[in-house]
Amino acid sequence: MAMKIRLARGGSKKRPFYAIVATDSRMPRDGRFLEKLGTYNPLVAKDSEQRVKMNMERVQHWLDQGAQPTDRVARFLEAAGVRTKATRANMKKAVPGKKAQERAAARAEKAAAAEAPAEE
Repeated sequence: MAMKIRLARGGSKKRPFYAIVATDSRMPRDGRFLEKLGTYNPLVAKDSEQRVKMNMERVQHWLDQGAQPTDRVARFLEAAGVRTKATRANMKKAVPGKKAQERAAARAEKAAAAEAPAEE
């Protein structure tokens, strides 16, 4: 059975609240889980201790059993010092899209053309 440690969403519309759960990866996001390991409240300030709460003993137990944390939970574990910080490199994230690059090139050409006659 492929185990995951992931977030299960709760809360009302536009007021998210997440439970950190250990579950079978085949179960739905908010469906059946084996154990609730903690909570995550994204509406609380980032430096608050109330934002992420985890039972570290149980989290470590599930990690020892082979459970794989999702990306977001892995970041929580890195912040808590349980896992080593993974290097993340998304080099293309900051690059503008194709259309934006075309518009920028067109603006640059237009600006260069406007400056050229004024210099003569």
